Amino acid sequence: MTSRSIVVGYDGSASAAATVEWAITHATRTGTPLLLTYAFDWPIVPAALSPGPASWPDTTARHDAQTMIDDAVAEAARSHPGLIVTGTLLDGPPAVVLQEESRHASLVVLGSRGHGGFADLLVGSTSFAVSAHAHCPVVVVRGDEQRPGAHLLAGVDGSPGSLLALQYALEQAADRGVPLHVIRAWTPPTPRWSPPNLDQRDITAAEKAALDELLAGWQEKYPDVEVTTEVVADNPSRVLAKASRYAQLVVVGSRGRGGFRGLLLGSVSQQLLHHSHCPVAVIREIPPATAERADPV
Repeated sequence: MTSRSIVVGYDGSASAAATVEWAITHATRTGTPLLLTYAFDWPIVPAALSPGPASWPDTTARHDAQTMIDDAVAEAARSHPGLIVTGTLLDGPPAVVLQEESRHASLVVLGSRGHGGFADLLVGSTSFAVSAHAHCPVVVVRGDEQRPGAHLLAGVDGSPGSLLALQYALEQAADRGVPLHVIRAWTPPTPRWSPPNLDQRDITAAEKAALDELLAGWQEKYPDVEVTTEVVADNPSRVLAKASRYAQLVVVGSRGRGGFRGLLLGSVSQQLLHHSHCPVAVIREIPPATAERADPV
């Protein structure tokens, strides 16, 4: 049991209700306290006599927000009496507040969509920003249903971020008592740029051998976890999104081998946040309380 709480971003939306349900299940299984967090961002309105914006001190709205979070805490505590549930209302933009809260959390759990933003966006800006900057694992709850008996899915490309994701996925599979399916996908070159003697089967076999060798060191640490591997010559985002239809959680690192160094969230993580059929865990850092299990490889 860890002293770090699971921080849940809560705003009263339908997405937030599903997020709390997922977080309660996780907290009950792990014996971890739950902290429902509402970030109250004061509305900004144009000031009549000044060139800059002015805050509108809407104390009624703040009181309503506090009542909402109190009611959510009371309902969670009533339905799960053995669970430690607290709530807090913090001032500031949600992404900034939750990033700061992640410094002291074991996990941050967010919905894929909140009250703000545009209706046609598939993932909210807060979930996107927190996944890129959090100091602990972030789970963005997606999908229409929870699949408690299904396997876990991890995308591994050998990058440092994907190795953290593999560690987290193995820990979660062990805690849940379910199998783990590990996928390594590589994107073949376009026909125009493909060498004439390129054999995709040879590359796939080499990638499979490298993945199996990587996992061999972890099998001793998690002997009870049934691990299967798959190497696919295709776009990683497409492969993982398709495979997520049958998983209860897909785990990826915040950054992979490709893309630009300045990006804090890689293209695979971004695409899964938009298109996964199950909750997505994005791993950028693992808190010290759960990081003592060193990489055995």
